[in-house]
Order: sequence, then C-alpha cells, then structure tokens
Amino acid sequence: MPRLSEVIAALENLWPAERAESWDAVGTVVGDPDQEVTRVLFAVDPVQEIVDEAVKLGAGLLVTHHPLYLRGTTTVAASTFKGRVVHTLIKNDIALHVAHTNADTADPGVSDALAGALDLRVVRPLVPDPTDPSGRRGLGRICELDHPLTVRELARKAAERLPATAQGIRVAGDPEATVRTIAVSGGSGDSLFDQVRAAGVDAFLTADLRHHPASEAVAHSPLALLDAAHWATEWPWCELAATQLDEISDRKGWDLRVHVSKTVTDPWTAHAASSAHPSPATTLPASASRAPSDSTSDSTSGAPN
Repeated sequence: MPRLSEVIAALENLWPAERAESWDAVGTVVGDPDQEVTRVLFAVDPVQEIVDEAVKLGAGLLVTHHPLYLRGTTTVAASTFKGRVVHTLIKNDIALHVAHTNADTADPGVSDALAGALDLRVVRPLVPDPTDPSGRRGLGRICELDHPLTVRELARKAAERLPATAQGIRVAGDPEATVRTIAVSGGSGDSLFDQVRAAGVDAFLTADLRHHPASEAVAHSPLALLDAAHWATEWPWCELAATQLDEISDRKGWDLRVHVSKTVTDPWTAHAASSAHPSPATTLPASASRAPSDSTSDSTSGAPN
C-alpha cells in the first residue's frame, strides 16, 4: 500500500501546482504524508455530501476539482460549512487534494474529457499554453465532429451523454445550423468568446454563460452556443483522472482501489420550462431532471443519471 506522499507525488506529476492560475488554490488541503492509502475517491466538489461518501467508502484520499478554500479563511470551526468538512476529513483520516486550473490546462485535461464524452475529435487547445513546446496543453479544446450535426442534434447528444441535471442544455443560435467544428471548455467559459470567434468554429459548448456576453457573441457571428451545467461539464474529468491514477497504480504495483463519485452536486435541483408562448421551431427535447445518486462508480463506469 502506498503512502499518501507517494500518491500525491503521482498526482502532482499529472497536474503540477505551478501550472495553476495565480489566483487558484490547488494541492493538498489536509492529510498526513505518512498515512497509508488504500482507496481514493474522485469528485467535482469538496462538499459535505461528498466527504460523507468518502467516509462510507473508507477512502483515505479524496481528490476534487474544485478547491475547498479558494479565497482563504480565518477559521475551520465545525460550526461553519467548510470547517465541518475539514473536521470530518481529519477525524476519519481522509486527505483532500485539489486539482483545478492545473487540471483544466493539462494534457489530457478537463476539456479533453468533455470532448471525449461527446465523441469529439480534439484538434488543438483553444488557448494554448505558451510554455508547452508540443502545443498540446492549454485551456479549452478545438474539436471536429466525425459527422456533421445540426445544433439541435448536437444539443440532444450533449443532453444524453453528460450527467443529467435540472438545467439540461440551453442553446443560443439557429437550431438547424450545421456544426462541423466546435470549441469546448469545461466550467465557466464566457471569458473565452474572443478566442472562440478567432478559431472560426461553428459552435461553443461550455457552462455558466451570462446574458450579455452570450447576446453579444451571437450578434457578432452565427456562432451557436450550448450552455450546460457547470458541474456536468467537469464531471467527465473525474473518470479520466481516476483512469490515469489506476494506470499509475498498476505500473507501480500499488494496491489502490480508485472510485468516482456519482453523487450529483450541481446546486440546481429543478427546472420549470416556459410554456406561455411555445415556439415549436425552437423547442428542444427536455433533459430529464433526476434525483441525485448516492452511489460511487469505479473508473470505468458511465456518467451519473
């Protein structure tokens, strides 16, 4: 069984902390370097529900994409939400490690996993990392479709392939327009519109699109926008990351069990579709809203439903 320090070294090799944005908070949050690790759980959010799942699983390490403390703190009192998370982790000998923007730009990274979930062929990064001579690292990905789809068909495919959320997939642009090339970026992506337009793609799939940036984007060009839930666009990375750690474990002869949480931690829980003025020409199939799952999967299972 490996020690925590050995597993963390392997994770740092996949997602070096120095490649994170300067404002980010990545790396190990809690954990004894000398403790032995037998089970690892991957998840998007370090929230209490996920920590309780790690306890039930008997995990010695929880790896999340989102940081626990992004802006710092002056207390870890158990009376606070995040303090309770810290107390639960320490009481149960569970380490917490975060890979955020250093996983976004990795090769492969968050957007590669998102592209893979939709069977898109990655061509290059949307925003290349200037420190990577191979030109493979960077934020977002420019992708090609094996067969052209309409925006409507692509939205339906995204709703089917990504984990089900209350939001589903929102679309801006002509639903019948043809998509051959697409930019994807896991997580919030409306700061990337200049790069997306410069790439000359037919569509952009991301999350957290705001009204004004989206309105300006479709006014500038025929670019179609597909807006998914933030959590749903990043969850595929958990399976990719778990597979990477599985391969390292096999190579090093570690007796590690690697799991992926299927618990839905998207904060939105319901969706009521507008019906006062239905327009059949622009109505897309609704993505089913399903109750969160409390189960985990191994690194080869599909998306949570």
